[in-house]
Amino acid sequence: MSFANRLTHLLHDFPLPPLLPEAVTAHSPYQEPGPQGLFTEFARRYYGGNQPRVAVLGINPGRLGNGRTGVAFTDGPALTAWGLAHELPTRREPSSEFMQAVVEAWGGPGPFYQQFYVGSLYPLVLLRDGRNYNFYDSPAVTAALWPTMQAHLQQLVTEVGVVRQAAVCLGRRNARFFQRLNDELGLFEQIYVLDHPRYLMQYQRRRLPENVAHYVEVLAQAAGLA
Repeated sequence: MSFANRLTHLLHDFPLPPLLPEAVTAHSPYQEPGPQGLFTEFARRYYGGNQPRVAVLGINPGRLGNGRTGVAFTDGPALTAWGLAHELPTRREPSSEFMQAVVEAWGGPGPFYQQFYVGSLYPLVLLRDGRNYNFYDSPAVTAALWPTMQAHLQQLVTEVGVVRQAAVCLGRRNARFFQRLNDELGLFEQIYVLDHPRYLMQYQRRRLPENVAHYVEVLAQAAGLA
């Protein structure tokens, strides 16, 4: 079974949680026909073979990026650039725009996704009042999702096949929770931390080339290529 098959099996079957605190709801793009189909095709095309990947993990998906495309840190224009047909809006999602620049700087989606798996610590969309919600925005929500997040990380390592030598965390606040998970589970030897793409696009858009270059440098270190 290929990396793609193991990954799609994990995410397609990822369980929705019971009722969450703070009126937060979870939604799985992998159980909706449109995003599920796009993710399956993306995985078939770019996550083939059995090469272990370095995990690059954000917080949890947003409704307008991963929630629509099924693919972490992508939007409609990124999928078009990667050769996937779709009928999604052409409006850019800032995190996706940044990650597309990183992938292109690496040499394109083929070389990039052979080296890296891009996902989230919690892989389902979280919403409150129809707006994106981070798993760490409420201690009660964090506590409710924590066992599932532990299981998810363990499955990425033991079942899907991400490497243990290093992982990359997107987001400084996210890193506190990733490190805590790793302290409890002992999965990764080292966690590299990068500013979240949305933060960089919101506050440092003028430094896009420099920030993309820094991402590439750190990713190369995590992959043992620098």
